[in-house]
Amino acid sequence: MTRTRIDYGWILVFAVLVTFAVPWFLWGDSRVFAGLPLWLWWHIGWMLLTAVVFHLFTRRAWDRGIVEGVH
Repeated sequence: MTRTRIDYGWILVFAVLVTFAVPWFLWGDSRVFAGLPLWLWWHIGWMLLTAVVFHLFTRRAWDRGIVEGVH
């Protein structure tokens, strides 16, 4: 893949992470699982996923837009 395609891929991944960080589709949902509201479980899981994605980003693409002249 070209550098530009990889850059756009990371932008798309982070846009999805930001979009679904707030579980707007669970607003008003009163379901509970293991004593916690479902929306809170979503948030916990989403933050774990975000941590994994950020770890992958730091290992594979940290130089994207940060280090000048690296290709």
